[in-house]
Amino acid sequence: MNMLSTACERAHAEILPYVPSSNECTLFEIAWTRQLPLLLKGPTGCGKTRFVSHMAARLGLPLSTVSCHDDLAAADLTGRYLLKGGDTVWVDGPLTKAVREGGVCYLDEVVEARKDVAVVLHPLTDDRRILPLERTGEQLAAPPGFMLVVSYNPGYQNLLKALKPSTKQRFVSIEFDFLPKAHEIVVVSIESGLDEARVAPLVELANRLRRLKGQDIEEGVSTRLLVYCAALIDSGLSAREAVRVAIIEPLSDDPDVKAALIEVANGVVA
Repeated sequence: MNMLSTACERAHAEILPYVPSSNECTLFEIAWTRQLPLLLKGPTGCGKTRFVSHMAARLGLPLSTVSCHDDLAAADLTGRYLLKGGDTVWVDGPLTKAVREGGVCYLDEVVEARKDVAVVLHPLTDDRRILPLERTGEQLAAPPGFMLVVSYNPGYQNLLKALKPSTKQRFVSIEFDFLPKAHEIVVVSIESGLDEARVAPLVELANRLRRLKGQDIEEGVSTRLLVYCAALIDSGLSAREAVRVAIIEPLSDDPDVKAALIEVANGVVA
């Protein structure tokens, strides 16, 4: 299972700081109470993963996070037989373990996984709430303490990587977006340690560059990148250099595009 990028946090983990933008915390709690699967959709780096980590800790739930990718197959989530000490033994995957033990299983960027993953998720996301394991002959019933959460970026898909309507309609959905300017300034300041007055131009720059999405750049500036940039400035790097390495370089490899973005940045950040 080493091909998976996974992270597990136990129920006693420290609650990560999170500033709600709307009623998403209440919606998560209701979905948890009513045993409803949850779909989070929004741009890269807008806080979806932080939100799930925050809510799992807030509710005192174990959390298993799987970062989905092109090679991720259903067997990587459910489990497989492995050789151990000369014996062949079954080893649960993160999804199976979460169904057996309870807690939140979070599949980040689920559309990146192979198509057979959706087939595994379907019986878990309707009234059956079961996980069939063909290789072991088991049919696991999800306990009341199990919750499935998935996320994806609807603005960064192609026809081969779209989430099918038949899958989307099995989830309660919460749409995320970048925070309003004043709100994002507070969040970036808290996360980076840089005072709000110095964060404000960075957020203004981010909003200007986000308006270029789909023209010169594929993705807008994430809040995550803003935190990185502010942290560099707080550590003594000049604002323009921090913007270059934490915002401009990650957005594009094209020299002409980078030059244009730097020109925009120089008009906003001193």
